[in-house]
Amino acid sequence: MKRMYGFIAIILVLLGIGYFQGGGFATNKTPKVGILTLMHHPALDQIHKGVVAGLKDEGYTDGKNIKIDYQNAQGDQSNLKTMSSKLVNENSDILIGITTPAAQALANATSKIPIVLGAVTDPKDAGLVKNNKKPGGNITGISDQAPLKEQLQLIKDFMPNMQTLGVIYTSSDSSAVTEEKKFVAICKAENVNVKTYSISNSNDLNQVSQQMLTEVDAVFVPTDNTIAGAMQTLVNNANAAKKPIFPTVDTMVKDGGLATYSINQYKLGVRGGKIAGQILKGKITTKDTPIDYIRHGDATVNLKQAKKLGITVPAKFLKEAQTDGEVFK
Repeated sequence: MKRMYGFIAIILVLLGIGYFQGGGFATNKTPKVGILTLMHHPALDQIHKGVVAGLKDEGYTDGKNIKIDYQNAQGDQSNLKTMSSKLVNENSDILIGITTPAAQALANATSKIPIVLGAVTDPKDAGLVKNNKKPGGNITGISDQAPLKEQLQLIKDFMPNMQTLGVIYTSSDSSAVTEEKKFVAICKAENVNVKTYSISNSNDLNQVSQQMLTEVDAVFVPTDNTIAGAMQTLVNNANAAKKPIFPTVDTMVKDGGLATYSINQYKLGVRGGKIAGQILKGKITTKDTPIDYIRHGDATVNLKQAKKLGITVPAKFLKEAQTDGEVFK
């Protein structure tokens, strides 16, 4: 009997050591990271790659010491609810939402599992956090807010004789709506004549952009996933009208935009992945971690597009792009 009591005591001691060292009972559980995105397009794919790299920087590698479940809604928002429920029901330890709709779907699915925003322009306006400086709940992450004052100055430098600037955005995309409002306010404050055009979905883009291009001298596109996914339609119409497009994202410049001060999408993803890694380690909490911003964009220009449109690239901007940004030829 004494031997039995001694054996039980040893087991209890070992269990106690495991409990106190691990903050709970020690397990060999591999953390699960659920990533949800709205669709494939180059900018969002770069964010995804950056997230994986950021997690690796924090010591987490898929298939080694974490398991990543990547879900892509393929542009169908009805898939987001199903996929977000799947990630929650399969007991993900942390969730990452790439695009505002994906993040909102995750937020609707859980208020307990930590959620990292992989680039949402204004999380507070999107109803995801109480305050961008102190989120206060289970959500924090990265903003892809474009440097709008820089963008406008860039357009004015490229188009000194511009009479009217067009802004086109998707009315159902809260990030695009937020940037459109802020950009228009900046234009009005600087006495730039601006006209806005909205689309409901990508099917509207051809007709609406054709109308817009008869009424404006240049086009600005805010951070807008729908237009990014259908960029070639806008580029074809703009080229036919000999009008330049100034988007907010480098991948959209590569696809036929003229120039931008771009928030690097890969770098956004890396920062989001690092935040997720630090949460997994217990170093930070979502409720006390402010939304992270990249304040200055990288100068990005498409020289082939400039030549096609007969537009001279300002020398100062070209030098900046060649030195610290991106040049597409």
